[in-house]
Amino acid sequence: MIQNLYETHIQVKDLQVSIEFYMKLDLELSLVIAERKVAFFYIGEARQLLGIWEVPEGVEVRKNHFAFGTDIAQLKSAMEWLRERGIQPIQSFGKEPIEAIVHTWMPAAAIYFNDPDGNELEFISWLQDEPREIGYVPYLSEWNELNRMSKSMEDK
Repeated sequence: MIQNLYETHIQVKDLQVSIEFYMKLDLELSLVIAERKVAFFYIGEARQLLGIWEVPEGVEVRKNHFAFGTDIAQLKSAMEWLRERGIQPIQSFGKEPIEAIVHTWMPAAAIYFNDPDGNELEFISWLQDEPREIGYVPYLSEWNELNRMSKSMEDK
């Protein structure tokens, strides 16, 4: 029945600041309804939607988390790509943002960053490896080395 996540919405303090931020991520601005203080962006070829809603003054933004899918080649250069746009990757799972981390149970590599309102965003890419629970969240280079060593041991 369910084939994808078509649309998600978040709250922001300043609609214009958030529009500028999400445009830095190369999302396509599809509609702004000024009187409702909402903007919609298309994401990817499937044109999934991200709605951003400005909250009234004095109302606290309810922070959320969501991930943008990408391929592994793009993910490997995503930290530099973000920094070029003035966006700083953030620490995740106790790891400094020096390279992607791996959710080993999936497995997928990820990089985290925040929007101007503290919504936690993520770039994520599925990996071709088998899921493994190793008891911690490794950097992508550690994960690759663990898999290389595992395959080497299997070949013996």
